[in-house]
Formats: sequence, C-alpha cells, structure tokens
Amino acid sequence: MKKSKYLRGEGLALLIALVVGFVVFYAFLPPISLQSREFYFFAILLMGVWFLARIPIVSSYVEEKGMQGRKKKLYSFFPLLIAALLAVLLVLFSVLSLKIFNASRYSSLLRVEEGNFTQDIPQITYDQIPMLDTESAQRLGDRKMGELAATNNEEQKSLVSQFEVSDDYIQINYQNRPMRVTQLEYASFFKWLTNRKEGLPGYIMIDMVTQETQLVRLEQGMKYSPSEYFGRNIERYMRFRYPTMLLGKPSLEVDDDGTPYFVAPRLKNKIGMLGGTDVVGAVFVNAVTGGHTYYDLAEVPSWADHICPADLLVEQYDYYGAFNDGFFNAYIGQRGVTRTTEDYNYIAMNDDVFVYTGVTSVSSDQSNIGFLLCNQRTKEAKFYPVSGATEQSAQSSAQGAVEDLGYTATFPILLNINNQPTYFMSLKDSSGLVKMYAMVNVANYQRVAVGGTVAECEKKYTQTMQADSSYVPQETQQASGSIEEIRSAVVGGYTWYYFKIIGYPQYFAMSVEQNTSLPVLNTGDSITITYDSQAVDGVAKALDVTRNPAS
Repeated sequence: MKKSKYLRGEGLALLIALVVGFVVFYAFLPPISLQSREFYFFAILLMGVWFLARIPIVSSYVEEKGMQGRKKKLYSFFPLLIAALLAVLLVLFSVLSLKIFNASRYSSLLRVEEGNFTQDIPQITYDQIPMLDTESAQRLGDRKMGELAATNNEEQKSLVSQFEVSDDYIQINYQNRPMRVTQLEYASFFKWLTNRKEGLPGYIMIDMVTQETQLVRLEQGMKYSPSEYFGRNIERYMRFRYPTMLLGKPSLEVDDDGTPYFVAPRLKNKIGMLGGTDVVGAVFVNAVTGGHTYYDLAEVPSWADHICPADLLVEQYDYYGAFNDGFFNAYIGQRGVTRTTEDYNYIAMNDDVFVYTGVTSVSSDQSNIGFLLCNQRTKEAKFYPVSGATEQSAQSSAQGAVEDLGYTATFPILLNINNQPTYFMSLKDSSGLVKMYAMVNVANYQRVAVGGTVAECEKKYTQTMQADSSYVPQETQQASGSIEEIRSAVVGGYTWYYFKIIGYPQYFAMSVEQNTSLPVLNTGDSITITYDSQAVDGVAKALDVTRNPAS
C-alpha cells in the first residue's frame, strides 16, 4: 500500500470519528472535562467509531507490512486501548470518590452555622406573605394568556397563537418583592421558524403576595432560551462558549432593570474527580443580546437569586448530617445522624431567596429537631434548633381543620408570626383553586388557624396562640392618648391606617382588615393601642386598637 493512500485512509477514518463526535457533542452537549462522567462515555464512543472506521485500512496495512503478535495488536486496536484506559480511569475515579473513603470531606461540603430564629428571621405581616406555589402560578400565567386571547386587539391575539407560557416558574426577588417568573416559549417548531427573527416577545412575572400577573413586553425579543433550536438554544449556546465547564440547568433571572438573563451554575467535583459536586460560580447570558459573562461565586451580582440549586444544597446538608461522625456511624449506631425532610420550599428574605427544609433525626420521622435555611446566592447555611412538627404533620393538621370541605394543603413555608415559628399553607379544592389559608404552630401543630383571607387567618392564629397558656407572647406595650395625626394608604392591596399619638415619637400601623372600626376614628379621639415594641423604620405594628369612652 502506498504511503499516501495509507495516510488518506487514516485521515478519512479520523474524519469520520470527528464528524460523528461533533454530531453527538452537538446533540448531547457533554462537557469536555475529566470531572464529567458524560465525557468518558462520549470519548469511549468516539474511540469505538474511530476503531470501526479504521478496519479496512488497518487490515490492508497489517497484511502488507506483515505485522505479527504484539505489534499487530497494538496497531490494530490502538483506539480500543485508549477506550479501555478511559474506562479504567472512570472506574478508578469513581472508587476514589466513594463516600466510604471520603466521609469527612463530604460532610464538609456545606458549612453550617447555628442561627437564632427571632433575630435572623424578620417578623412578617399578612400583607407580605407570599401565597403562591408553582401550580397556582401556572394557572395565573395561563389565565393571563387567556385574557389576551379574549381581547379585540389583533396583535395580542396573534401573540397568543404563536407562543405559550413555560411551566418552569422560578421564585426570585425583584426590587425587594417575592416574584415568580417564567419565559414564553414557541408553540411549535413551525412557530419558531416564523418568529425566530424577532425572538420571544417577553416573560410572565407574578407578584407572590398580591398575585398580580403581568406579561412584561420587551423592546427587543429574547433570542436565547430553552425553546430555541440549534445554536440559540440556551444550553447549547452556553456549552459552545464554555466547553470545559460543568454547568447546571439554566434558569431565568431578571435584573433590577427588568432585563432577562439565563443563569447556569458552574459545578466542580471536589472529591476524587467525580464526587463532591459543588457550585463555584455561574454563567450569565443576556437572553436578548446573547452577551455572556462568568462570575466566581463570591462575585455574583446581588440581584441574582438562583445560583446554588436547591437539590444540591439539600443533598450537601444530608451529607453533613449523615457523615459528621464518620461513615460507619451513618449506618451503624447512627449517633447524632440527621437528615432533611421529604421536600423543601423557598423563603424570600433580605433581598435573597433561601431554601427552607425541615431537619429530623434518622431514628424518627414524626417530628423535626429544627430546620435549615440556605442562601441560594451565597450558599450561606444556618440550622435553627426549633423542634416541632414535620411539614407533613402540619399539612395533615391544616387539612383536618377543614376536613368537611375536603381541601388539600400546599407544602408549607416557614414564617415568623409574632416571634413564633409558623407554617403557612394555602388550602385548595379538588380543581386546584385556593379557597382558604392555614397557619400551624411549629412547636405545637395542634395550634392551627384557618381563614378565607390571609388577614383573617393571621388574626385567628394570634388569638389561638394567645389563648394557649404555654404561649410566650412577643414583647408588647400599650400606648394611650389622643390621636395627633391619622393617615391611610393602600399597601399590597390592603388599606392601612397610621396613627400618631400625642407624646409618642413613632407611628402605629394597623390594617382595616384587622379592625373594621379604624375608618371612623378621627384626629383628637382618645385611643389605647397594644403594639409590638420592635418598631421598624419608626413604625410599630399595632396588635389591638380600642376607642376610649368620652370623659
């Protein structure tokens, strides 16, 4: 065989392998990294294709050169030898990453501090309570698109016919308000062909407190998203620009100016090449322009919320709770071994989003020994030793209070109501519509209150707790005197009254839903107010307002 023919044959075999490799890479997007199991399978597949493509040229060349024995095998099976080496590395790195050899390192992936509930978790009033879960958000988003379809505006009708609302709602903080946000997506491949030049016209944003739903229209459309095809698909776009990075699932985030970004966490295995996955940074892609930036974790912009995936944070705490005293103690003896409960939720606090989950002992799943809060941007984690009911027990208690109505409770969020750790849930009917709300005390899940509105629920809950002889009330004081000034304002859809009493420096605030007699009060009236002594920005929350009889 001529040398030129041999080289052309080898080149053709290599080209075939590279073409197949590019197609597979384009379709499945494996990271080019020894820290990725997907990379090993991808590379082994590539070696297999190369081996098959070389068979004709190898057979002729070996026969012509008269190769025998080891030299023949080495030349003929060279691609398979590389594949075997990769397989050995995969097994070796997998073994070196096992928890039995690295228990202490797994337990150290998440640094957990102990927190103080009343100091760390701000008290919340009903006009600040986020009451929207993912299912309800999906209904509101679909309803918003339905409203557009019912209008006489031809442009809006056209929008509804071309686009759908994604079910992938993400909770974010937008300008200090808890929101759920999701992108529009193309209704079909052919709708993408028609609209790809302009891109997606906007995204859906829902206020989790007021449930106000808006379609945010963009001056220029979003051209990079999960519903795009080919090079503008957001995962493919990120992979081709960061081929060696391990990236998590991109999620939609919105900066303070309303500009949409897709953000994907950068992951790194910190234990034995293939174990101990952790977040070390994030890739940001402007969904409109395609501009992209990588930030280390400590440098991530403060407006971004979903950097550390909730599942990863919960997994890391489970490592912490299981292996804190070694590998074998996690399965034999189980002294001090804890784990998270079955699910988790989110809490908006201090302009960040926190993952909340209960923590229970492995020896008992009937009660929590505390709960965990993890900041999804900074990865700061705190454990709060507040023992009480599990989330599932709280859901059962809430459902029991409306057993005759057959409502089901959503997974609870944790709130600070009058310095009491409190589970808050929506109660839904069989069609998934929210009908009532429930609050359950964490320490005593038999203390439950339900109401048709959040304000009614909070009022009943406070009364229920105050009637409990074991209840330790928050620090309260009383103020009596004549009203020097009175104002009203609508906050979050509720009317609030603000009083200034002669001789007191602060204002006192109360909602008309808590006390329907507030509108009849006038300047000069003598009243007595019971209020929370911890004023915020010069305003103290009033717990009770009574009008004193005329002297």
